[in-house]
Amino acid sequence: MLWNPLSGAIELGLLYALMALGVYITFRILDFPDLTVDGSFTTGAAIAAIMISNGSSPWVACLAAFVGGLVAGACTGLLHTKGKINGLLSGILMMIALYSINMRILDGKPNISLLGADTVFSGLPRKVWEISSIALVMLVITIIVKILLDLFMKTDLGLALRATGDNKRMIRSFGANTDTTTIIGVSLSNGLVALSGAFIAQQSGFADITMGIGMIVIGLASVIIGEAIFGARTVFRATLAVILGSIVYRIVVTFALRIDWFETSDLKLITAIIVIIALVFPTVRRVLKQKSMAKKRSAELLGSANPNTGGGR
Repeated sequence: MLWNPLSGAIELGLLYALMALGVYITFRILDFPDLTVDGSFTTGAAIAAIMISNGSSPWVACLAAFVGGLVAGACTGLLHTKGKINGLLSGILMMIALYSINMRILDGKPNISLLGADTVFSGLPRKVWEISSIALVMLVITIIVKILLDLFMKTDLGLALRATGDNKRMIRSFGANTDTTTIIGVSLSNGLVALSGAFIAQQSGFADITMGIGMIVIGLASVIIGEAIFGARTVFRATLAVILGSIVYRIVVTFALRIDWFETSDLKLITAIIVIIALVFPTVRRVLKQKSMAKKRSAELLGSANPNTGGGR
């Protein structure tokens, strides 16, 4: 049935939506190319998995995963602002370091199973009103995080964060410390990414050392698709667009994999194609709009140069 894959895609989209919101903070608000995401996603999953497997509360494990992501992001921010290392290189260095750190968190094992352990999704009915109960839980969590993020962006610190990405020199002239706002923004971003990793680990029943590979591309795809389709004129609309973009991305991937000449191993190729289309689409639309306006203006100028004098007296 069509609804089953669609329901699964929506569920995955909501699970990855927090990660997409994290990427939105660095990619759009701070204009910071942060590749720490691939490592911090696994960090969140690893922390949650090891704590839950040792008997901790799944919600406490999620909170610890969020804090772990904050620390990872803060390290990247410090490397860039205080160490004066290029932003892209800072993220790459932290991503490499996190691989070894994540292996230590996982106690030297490549993966940790959560089968049979209590998670935030344990005890839930499989479906409620023909909708995945996991999707409903994640919808509530995602909405709460979105509202908190929107409120934060309206505070003085949030406005300073947004201004840092727009014009660092201007915000410095007002006495703001752009190093601090950059560190806070990158930390918050990776905290949300790690939180998403914690939920993914509990939903899938395991945490794996390689599960974060390619997360930055998926996050960028969600942000770009959301902005291309739904627009991003305000923070409220932008964060909503990112969440919807995450869902749309998963729906497109799900139905693309159902095409006969696509295989499961083609997931990265499909993601790349989707991102390319999402990046090119606004440019093509803008060019077509400009051509249409130019033709209209040319017609108006031609009409004014050759007025209709028919029916003279």
